[in-house]
Amino acid sequence: MKESKLMSLNPSRYQKVRIAHWNRVAAVKSRKQSASAFYHRLIQRYYQLFIPRELRVLEIGCGQGDLLAAVSPAFGVGLDFSEKMIEAARKKHPKLHFILADAHEIPIHTHFDVIILSDLVNDLWDAQVIFEGLRPLCHPGTRIVINFYNNIWRMPLAGVNKLGLGADLLEQNWFSPNDVNNLLRLAGFEIINQRNKILFPLNVSWIQKFFNRYLANFVPFKWFALTNITIARPQLPALLAEKETRNSPKVSVVVAARNEAGHIDSIFRHIRQLGGGTELIFVEGHSTDNTYETIQETMDRYPALDCRLFRQSGKGKGDAVRLGFEKATGDILMILDADLTVPPEDLTRFYDALATGKGEFINGVRLVYPMEDEAMRFFNILGNKFFSFAFSWLLEQPIKDTLCGTKVMWKKDYDMLAANRSYFGDFDPFGDFDLLFGAAKLNLKIVEVPVRYRARHYGETNIDRWRHGWMLLRMVVFAARRMKFV
Repeated sequence: MKESKLMSLNPSRYQKVRIAHWNRVAAVKSRKQSASAFYHRLIQRYYQLFIPRELRVLEIGCGQGDLLAAVSPAFGVGLDFSEKMIEAARKKHPKLHFILADAHEIPIHTHFDVIILSDLVNDLWDAQVIFEGLRPLCHPGTRIVINFYNNIWRMPLAGVNKLGLGADLLEQNWFSPNDVNNLLRLAGFEIINQRNKILFPLNVSWIQKFFNRYLANFVPFKWFALTNITIARPQLPALLAEKETRNSPKVSVVVAARNEAGHIDSIFRHIRQLGGGTELIFVEGHSTDNTYETIQETMDRYPALDCRLFRQSGKGKGDAVRLGFEKATGDILMILDADLTVPPEDLTRFYDALATGKGEFINGVRLVYPMEDEAMRFFNILGNKFFSFAFSWLLEQPIKDTLCGTKVMWKKDYDMLAANRSYFGDFDPFGDFDLLFGAAKLNLKIVEVPVRYRARHYGETNIDRWRHGWMLLRMVVFAARRMKFV
C-alpha cells in the first residue's frame, strides 16, 4: 500500500497493515542478514551503556528480541504485535518472555525497572495513549528509554528505502525531540536527559568510528545524528511525595575528617535530626593534629546523638566517603564536609529534595549565592566553572558545581552505583566525580541545591588546586571516553 494512503486509514485498518508488513519483514530477516544490522548493533551498544545488567526490563515493539537480550535483564519481557516476530524471538532467546499483543492494550500487570521503546514511536497510531499505558507498569524508580529517528533523515531514509538498501519501513511519524518530550510530560513523565547518536550508520571501518564516536557529540554535527535517545522517569504525584516524607527514612551523614579538630564541636552542635533520625559517621584519615581524639571526646559529650567513628586505612576523601557509606545503616546517604564551608543546617534542604522525589541525586551548588571572603580562590572558581561546563556536556544534565562536597542520594541507588563502579575505575581521590559519573550512568535525576559557601575557620584546605586540577582534567578525559565517545 502506498504511503500516501496509510494515514487516511482508521486505527484498526492501520494496525492490520502494520502487522502484515512486520510479519513480512520477520520472514525476510529470518532468511538473510538485514541491511540495517549494523545500525541495530550500534543501538544495542548504547542501550548497554544506559541500562545496568540484571534489571527487570520490558521492551515494547521488541521485534526478534535482540535488543532486549543485549541488555542482559534478570527478568526480560518483550511485546510485539507481529506473530512472526514473536515466533522468531522465542526461538532465538528462550530464556526471555515474549508476548503477542498490541502496544495500545498492554496485557501486563507488574512493575519494571526499565521500559524500552526502540524505533517504535515512529510507527504508533497514538503515542500519547501508549505513554499513558506505561504508567501502571512503573514504580518511582522506573526508567523509560526511547530512541526515534531524526526528522532531518526523513528524505535520505525514504530514498534508501526505495532503493531497497535500508530497513523496510512504512510511513513514519516524524517526531521532533520536543514533540516526544511533550507527549511524555502529558502522560506524566519527566525528562532526565537526551542524546543524539549515529551520524554514519554504515559499517565502514574508521569512518563510522570517527563520525559516531566523536563528531556526533559536538555541535553542529550532533544536530544531524540519525537517532534521538530520550530517557525519562515517572513524575511523582504530590500525594506520593508526601507519603514518602511521612515514611521518615533514616539518614546517615558521613563526615570525612583530616586535620579538622577545630571544627568537630561545631558539627555536633549544628547537626539536625532528619526524617526517621540522623546517624552521624566520622571517618578520620591520617590527621597530623588530634582530630581522632577530639571526635572521641566530643562523642562522649553528646551521648544522645547516634554517632560512630572509623579510622581510614586508605587515602583521600573519596576513599573515606566510600568507607562511611559502607558502614552506614540509613536509607539516605549524605556527605558533609568537615570544614563546615556548607553549614549542617542546610542538609534539611537536601533531605527535602530527595525524600519528596524532586531528584534522586542531590548536588550542592556554591556558585549561585555570593561567598564569604576567602571562601574560594579566584582560580578555583574558574576551575569549578570549567568543570561544570565539561560535566554538563558529559552527563547530558545541567551541572553547575561538580566539586561541592555536599551530595545526597538513596542508599539503594548507591549500592547499585558501587556494584557498577568498575566501569569507570576507582581512581577519584575526592569521590565527587565517582558519584556524579555513577549517578548519570544509572540515569538518576540530578537536582542541584544552592548553598551559601563559607570560609573555613580552622586549618587549611587539603586540595592542591594545580596538582589536583590536572588530575581532575585527566578524569574528565577518561570519562568522556567511557560515556560520550562510545
